[in-house]
Amino acid sequence: MRQTRYQHIAEALRARLDSGELGAGRLLPSESELSHEYGASRVTVRRALELLRLEGLVDSRQGFGWFVAADPLRQVLGRLGTIESQLAGEGVQSERRVLDFRFVAAPPRVQTILGSETVLRVRRLNMADGEPFALVTVWCPERYGAELSRADVERSPFYELIGVALGGAVQTIGAAAASSHDAELLGIPTGSPVLRCERITSSESGVAVLVSEHVFPAHLTEFVVDLAHADASIAPSGLRLVD
Repeated sequence: MRQTRYQHIAEALRARLDSGELGAGRLLPSESELSHEYGASRVTVRRALELLRLEGLVDSRQGFGWFVAADPLRQVLGRLGTIESQLAGEGVQSERRVLDFRFVAAPPRVQTILGSETVLRVRRLNMADGEPFALVTVWCPERYGAELSRADVERSPFYELIGVALGGAVQTIGAAAASSHDAELLGIPTGSPVLRCERITSSESGVAVLVSEHVFPAHLTEFVVDLAHADASIAPSGLRLVD
């Protein structure tokens, strides 16, 4: 049976997916770009994409457009761990790419939390199976970061480097829109949904020793909390209204 135009486009896109040209979770060209590339109307392109969606190969989300279907990586919030350990638990190959390593004047909020006027600020891009997964900024007091090198933080997590026995952390998670800078690094559209997490890690004595900010594309990750006990309320645990 002769293929219709949209079936032909779906077959061409399927071949690109099978070849690995487009990895799991990666954004597809926009409908407008695909329309131009294949010389077809956007209606025809959308029918092709919907066919691939029915096959479980692609998906779409408001603010992102179309992307290669992938199960979101799940991060459990009940324990203090690194992105790398979470990804390893999912069988995902991780890599960290340090984008910036320098000592700077601490931002006011960071200075208040860490009690240090000068901090080591490290910005890095975490990769999952070769694709951008998280943009991370860590602030470390100068007294702990003075002996660290760029190679150190590229190789190992801060938890293993600062020489402090850790007690725990407070992590705050909220929804945000990707800035143009973050979007470019994460390979997502500007203004698309992201999960922005602030983590304050403390020593066993309760002194804050690290502040970090993690930005995750919203279609690539889920946070999971194990609620061991039932309560009279069905509201999510830890819910807080934003001012």
